[in-house]
This record gives sequence, C-alpha cells and structure tokens, in this order.
Amino acid sequence: MSNYVKDKVIIITGTSSGFGKILAGKTADLGAKVVCAARREDRLKELVSAIKAKGQEAAYVVTDVTDKAQVQNMIDFAVKTYGRVDVLVNNSGTMPLAFFADHEKALESWENCIDVNLKGMLYGICAVYDQMMEQGQGHVINLSSIYGNGPVVGSAVYGLTKYGAGFLADALRQETKGRIRVTTIRPTGAATELSGSVINPIAAKGITPNLFEDYMEISKKIAEGKADPDYLDPESIKYFSLHPEYLVDAIIYSINQPMGVSISDITVRASGDYLML
Repeated sequence: MSNYVKDKVIIITGTSSGFGKILAGKTADLGAKVVCAARREDRLKELVSAIKAKGQEAAYVVTDVTDKAQVQNMIDFAVKTYGRVDVLVNNSGTMPLAFFADHEKALESWENCIDVNLKGMLYGICAVYDQMMEQGQGHVINLSSIYGNGPVVGSAVYGLTKYGAGFLADALRQETKGRIRVTTIRPTGAATELSGSVINPIAAKGITPNLFEDYMEISKKIAEGKADPDYLDPESIKYFSLHPEYLVDAIIYSINQPMGVSISDITVRASGDYLML
C-alpha cells in the first residue's frame, strides 16, 4: 500500500501520553512532520527529542485546548514551522464518569470535560478551518468513544461530549463539501491515563448493563496478574484489554488514504470485549 502519511503535516493534541504520544511516534516513523501539542512541556520535549534522534521531523507547542488563543497559536505555529496543516487530530480528553447523584463532587470535573472534550475540539476546528479551506483540502480526526454511540447511565456528560465529536465531524464534512475530510474514531476501553479521571468507578456499569459483574471480575484479575493469559494476548479471540497501539493503527489507517477516499467512522474493540455496548 502507498504511504500517504509521508510528508503530511499532522497536529496531534494530547501528545504527552496515551494515544497521542504513540500516534506521534508512529506517524513520524512513516515520514510525517508532526506537531505535538499538550500542556506538559517536559513530556513534549522528551517526545520530540526522541523523534528527532531518529532523524525524523517533529516540533512541539505547549497548548491548553480549553484556551482559544492557545489553540489558534498551535495552528499558527504549525503553519509557520511547516507551511501548512494537512491533518488535525483532536485527541485531548478527560473521562469523569459519574452519576447525577455524584454531582457535588463531579460538577467541576464535568465542566472541565465539556471544556476539553467538546469546546477544545470546536476551537481546533475553528482555528484550522481557514487554513485548510485556503489549501483546498485537509483532514480533521475527532476522538470519540463507544460512549458516544448513545446515552447510558453514569456517562451523561462524558457521553455528551463524545456524541458531539461525531456530530461536529459530520457537520464539518457537509459544510465544506468534502474539502475537509473528517474521521470519527470510537475506541472501547484501553489502558491509558484517561481512566484516572473517572469520578465513580461504579458508573462504568452503564456501558456494561448486563454483565458488569463479569467485567469487574475480569478487570480485577488482570490488575492482580491472575487472569487467563488469553485475555492479554492479542492473538487470542479472548483478548480483553485493548492496547492503545491498535487504536492508533486505526487512526493511521484513516490518514493513509488517497485524497479521494475518506474514512468517516471507525469503532475499535478487543474481540473479547463483548461486555460493552
């Protein structure tokens, strides 16, 4: 297959960890010019240094996606550094799962979730819109979630933001008459720092309504190192805990297409993750 990633200027938010960090490294390996954006400058420096040490192209810009001015500066930095923006990956996110009954301790985190997941995504689209339209083409990738497929208990606010990711993407595709390609990526559970933002772990019951006890039991055994090895083996049909790398490969697949092909929506699950909706 042809390498359509090579020489593309790709901005990735949330590159200090998780999906974003892996994606930055893999796209650089394929010859992309990667602009890494996140809040933690020490991690950005380390990531960009590692990429450059392999003779590849990368730069970083400290960015808080909840700040419109910083998001615009991110786009301006990419254009000044590399002359254009081919792909924007809206990857920054937080996942404060909680019930409405948890509102006293969850409200502030919910507000931040809306600011990061939804408004940050909107700021990114608005900041890059004119540049991509002037170029005559571009690609915006929004990180959604299986939680964005429909409302379930325990994820009202998080699900709202992830449903919005797909809504924004499809509206952008139509308004630009396809000149900006859009992709919505919907991962299932994966081992990243995102799980650290959960407010009430029991709120995960909403996405596993009939088999929550099974899900928790398997998760506990994995954490304790007592699980069936097949649950951790991607070669097994029982593979349960998706490694972030497989989600990243799906993102790259959407980028690595000829300009006339647009991958609109991808859901990525582990085969054994039958417990989630």
